[in-house]
Amino acid sequence: MKPISLIIFLSFLLGCSKSSTTYVNNPNAPDYLHNSPVGASANDLLAATKYSSLKIEVQYMTGFQPDAGALNHLQSLLTGLLNKPAGISIVTKEIPASGNINLSVNDIISIEKNNRTAFTNGTELAVYILFTNGNYTDNNVLGIAYKNTSAVLFGKKINDNSGGIGQASRTKLVATVVEHEIGHLLGLVDLGSAMQTGHKDATHGSHCNNNNCLMYYASETSDIFGFLITGNIPSFDTNCKADLTANGGK
Repeated sequence: MKPISLIIFLSFLLGCSKSSTTYVNNPNAPDYLHNSPVGASANDLLAATKYSSLKIEVQYMTGFQPDAGALNHLQSLLTGLLNKPAGISIVTKEIPASGNINLSVNDIISIEKNNRTAFTNGTELAVYILFTNGNYTDNNVLGIAYKNTSAVLFGKKINDNSGGIGQASRTKLVATVVEHEIGHLLGLVDLGSAMQTGHKDATHGSHCNNNNCLMYYASETSDIFGFLITGNIPSFDTNCKADLTANGGK
């Protein structure tokens, strides 16, 4: 996947990329459970056929604890979208800060390999989300989904541009970024959840062509910060929701 942003006013808000690097992060589980392309576990995440519960492990580097309101919003969103009758839980854990100012996908994969503790087991599916103390190698990117159950948010970039006087709400910004990346894990757009109606952005790929949708890609602009001061957290549009429902979601 190419780097992505969301919404027309979001130039550099979000990015998604795919790495071919492989690793076994749990010797007791098949590697494919956590080492497949983004979107490969979309049906497992959405439906209750194989997994009736979901655990989201959120690890954050010292000084970059994720906003609690944003995580509550994420849990509420997923409860309304996923068929997980045994529940959805979010657990958080602090890990040491990285010495690297700029992190590549391979750096992020190494951090996950050394720190992740929640893995798919039995009827519980696990997702890993990392909040770093540094930036991505592309300084305009705030988050990427890089494996079928893995995503990262670049905490420094987010913190530097939210929560202060005249800045976007930290809750809104974090929720927007993390929910966009989760959208890709859920197979949007056309990454594992087939389109029920054509709505893929032909220019930017793997994104919705609706400029009011959470999964929309936009060219560079800093207007997102001003928008989130007064606007709401973006949501999935009708077409994206229809894709999720058709692939096992509510």
